[in-house]
Amino acid sequence: MGIVSRAIRNISRRKIRALLVIIALGFSMAIMISIPAGVIANQQAATTLATNLGNTITETGQTINQTLLQIDCSLSSDFAGFGFGPQNFTFVPGQGDRNGFSSGGSSGGSWIAGLDPSQFGGGTVSGRFGGGAFGGGQANPMNESLYTDISQIAGVAAVEPVLQASEGSNVTTSFMGRTFTRMVPDYTIEGIPLISGLIDNYPIVPTNITSGRTLQAGDSGVVVLSENNSAYFNAGVGDTISILDNTFKVVGIHGSSGVSDTIVLYMNLSDAQRITNNEGYITSLRVFATSSDVVSQVATDIQSLHPELTVTTGQERLNQLQSLQSAYDTALANAQASIAQTEVTAFEEIIVVITATSLIVLFVMLYTVRERTKEIGTLKAIGFSNATVMGQFILEGILLSLIAGVVGIAIGVVAAPTISGLILPSVNLFSSSSTPFARALNMPTVAASVNLELIALAFGAALLLGALGSLYPAWRAAKIRPAEAMKYE
Repeated sequence: MGIVSRAIRNISRRKIRALLVIIALGFSMAIMISIPAGVIANQQAATTLATNLGNTITETGQTINQTLLQIDCSLSSDFAGFGFGPQNFTFVPGQGDRNGFSSGGSSGGSWIAGLDPSQFGGGTVSGRFGGGAFGGGQANPMNESLYTDISQIAGVAAVEPVLQASEGSNVTTSFMGRTFTRMVPDYTIEGIPLISGLIDNYPIVPTNITSGRTLQAGDSGVVVLSENNSAYFNAGVGDTISILDNTFKVVGIHGSSGVSDTIVLYMNLSDAQRITNNEGYITSLRVFATSSDVVSQVATDIQSLHPELTVTTGQERLNQLQSLQSAYDTALANAQASIAQTEVTAFEEIIVVITATSLIVLFVMLYTVRERTKEIGTLKAIGFSNATVMGQFILEGILLSLIAGVVGIAIGVVAAPTISGLILPSVNLFSSSSTPFARALNMPTVAASVNLELIALAFGAALLLGALGSLYPAWRAAKIRPAEAMKYE
């Protein structure tokens, strides 16, 4: 009988013990391969995150640079729910508030005339907003008719009314004993006026089209989706989708031009107002100046004419972008530091697992040698050499470890994400991909997986640890004298 067949027979003779040893070694091997799988996943996620952040900053900066003539106007949250019209009130700079509400974006002034409830300027009126929360709950609706005078300001070349409304699900969180509910948007509708004069001369429609075409003057009943939207609706160019129980045809897919539009789908303003039950209402105005020299003056004139508006210029957006980039850099540095600490912890844990695995093999084989002392003596008495006896026990240890390696790989393939998550420190890569911020930046999900390289490494480790763990017991077996072994009970 050959050495291999004897090793297999000896292992099978003690099935329960062999099974327990294989299970113990299998879990050790599973941990051994799950730890590097988790580290690799975190490293890949950090690399992808750094790339996404860099691309997002670059794309957003380019978009802002292209819109330096653009001035963004939206209703201050302090005015949400109040009705107003230019004919009904006067804003007096430098005076206290006489009507019990803030002047919004302006400071040092107040409204001194009465309010006309029929002139609804913004807010959340039950039943008016049909399908969604404006801007994910961040924007306030404005009566479009109240802002036609902005186009008459000197230096204004064009005015683009915009309606944004987001659809998603509410998420409830608790903090310091209080419960907060916020909406996590699945997508954001942006309605824009599809007028040839605006489309031909100003950047109002998405231009980074990856499939199909962009919106054209006169389009209705059609949408341009972002790549994120395309995945969400599981739709491509030529397909039809349902938005707030209305059917639209997809004519194009746009790529990201920055963090602000990764979940935005575009349609005609009139379509957006109709499906959200908001005819005559918008959430912002984009004002285009005739030249960069007059942008600041136009912004000042808009603020003077409508103090209730929050007015933002391209330069201010650039400054905000720089602050955002600093926050990104800090968060990324923290994530990388966390990963570095994870790698140190992983190395320490692997050393512990290797040591434990080697000791399991060592003690099992020592016990096996002690248990089979008489058998060893018999083998040596009938002519087996020391090398053959030694090889016999080393082979048994290797076979046990290899079987355990197969079991460990099977466990690792299925449970690597769970195992690595339990034994490795948590790495915060902007946390959950369920947050709108994370999804907007295409945040990678940290999920460990066992690849072919790790499988090969596991088999190699099983072979090596089996041999090392069996070496001393095999040497002891080879040194046993036949006469002493035959007396052993």
